[in-house]
Amino acid sequence: MDQVKTGALIKKLRGEKGLTQKQLADMLHVSDKAVSKWECGGGCPDISLLTALAEVFGTDIQVLLDGGAEKNTKENGDMKKIRFYVCKDCGNIITAASDAAVTCCGNKLTALLPKAADEADMLKVRDIGGEWHITADHEMTKDNYISFVAYVGDSCVMMFRQYPEWEVNIELPMLRAGRLVWYCDDCGLQYQEISP
Repeated sequence: MDQVKTGALIKKLRGEKGLTQKQLADMLHVSDKAVSKWECGGGCPDISLLTALAEVFGTDIQVLLDGGAEKNTKENGDMKKIRFYVCKDCGNIITAASDAAVTCCGNKLTALLPKAADEADMLKVRDIGGEWHITADHEMTKDNYISFVAYVGDSCVMMFRQYPEWEVNIELPMLRAGRLVWYCDDCGLQYQEISP
């Protein structure tokens, strides 16, 4: 933690919230002299205060520790660049349209890198009168199953949650060409292109 950068950030965030040093100090149950010391770069908040400080400012603890956050460059439209994150502890699925700092169950998650599916691993897609019917030969046991399948188009994403001991059996409207993306713990994130 760079105490000068963190102090400057605390001062900036406090000003944006319209709080005085005394008001912030009262919220954190510290003295206004402590807040002043932080903002002048003469010290840092105790680690036990970081969670409360992050909540007051509506930010992340890591942002406070780093003394700021880098802004993402604006992504222009193509949803095919969507990032998928899966928590190994609880199975939560999180998506982001561009790079993001994502945590779940106390773990920092990294975006999964999709790989093109081998022919043997591809999902089975057939036209059933204007809709795609999607199935898989993948086993669906408690230890090894596809946890989600997503259709990713240039402007939309449709996600279908899957569960152990279910068969993959999905119907979705036949849209423009897109990508099917799916994930299992053993195989990772895979994809295949589809088109009408």
